[in-house]
Amino acid sequence: MSFEPKRATMAGFGVKLLDETTWPEFARLVERHNGVWGGCWCMAFHAKLTGQNRSEKERRVREGHAHAALVYDDAACMGWCQFGPTEELPRIKHQRAYREGLVALPDWRITCFFVDKSYRGRGLASAALEGALEEIVRLGGGTVESYPEDVEGRSTAAAFLHNGTLSMFERQGFRRTRRLGKNHWLVSKVLPTNGQPAD
Repeated sequence: MSFEPKRATMAGFGVKLLDETTWPEFARLVERHNGVWGGCWCMAFHAKLTGQNRSEKERRVREGHAHAALVYDDAACMGWCQFGPTEELPRIKHQRAYREGLVALPDWRITCFFVDKSYRGRGLASAALEGALEEIVRLGGGTVESYPEDVEGRSTAAAFLHNGTLSMFERQGFRRTRRLGKNHWLVSKVLPTNGQPAD
């Protein structure tokens, strides 16, 4: 199933969901970047890695067990934001620090972003985040967590910001919960249920 965002993104990109109809465009983007991060295929946060990341990712997509908001420039997919229920994405970085302060698991996680190297710095990751949040609302809302990087006051290559930036999440109303590692934060937000106000 694909959709257009409720409003145009700041950069004028279109957003669709990752599913069996958009898999070919997603796969072309990943293949163009040699599997992304050493052949990850956006599998690192799923339950188990088999070493066959491409085929396993495609299987999950076709079975409805992988979620992402894909950002398009015309007909070409140029980036994504991966999200999903916590049980779908159980593997996160900084696990020890995360477990030490854990009170309750969230309903949803936003785990990673990727943007084509020729589109970085153009607001595409923000458009992907916006699309992911809209879809989470459509799917029932609830508590959403993510683990972005604070880059204020230091230089960081965009290619390595696969968790997104703290400022990008704060612009969407996420609040800092606690620090995870030197430069990462756990942030959270409660999204409304099917368009109803959040408590």
